[in-house]
Amino acid sequence: MTTYKFKKQLFFLLFMLCFLCACFGNAYQKITPEAAYQMMQTLNDFVLLDVRSAAEFQEKHIYGATLIPVNELERRAESELPDKNRVIFVYCRAGVRSRNAANILLGKGYTQVFDIGGIMDWPYKTVSN
Repeated sequence: MTTYKFKKQLFFLLFMLCFLCACFGNAYQKITPEAAYQMMQTLNDFVLLDVRSAAEFQEKHIYGATLIPVNELERRAESELPDKNRVIFVYCRAGVRSRNAANILLGKGYTQVFDIGGIMDWPYKTVSN
């Protein structure tokens, strides 16, 4: 089996495991930026949620991200993220706020929340304003 085929099958198994975990329980899920990026390439619909401050977002963010600072998430989540079964990838600067935000969302009944850590570890393209 070629390395590419093996990686593709391994990714599929990882994706299915994450999906099944999300469907059968609202447990905290931390995944690598690489796994998140691969999932984003295959999903048609997801939210990429930046939970840093507006100033940090303006400085640099991942293309397509939605900004809801973690200190506003409790109040804004249900109105701005109405589909609680939609896949949500959460990130911050280094990973602390994203973990807190993921737990806030899980506590509100969101089912497919993935903490991808901090933008400092994101090896892919970012946008600066």
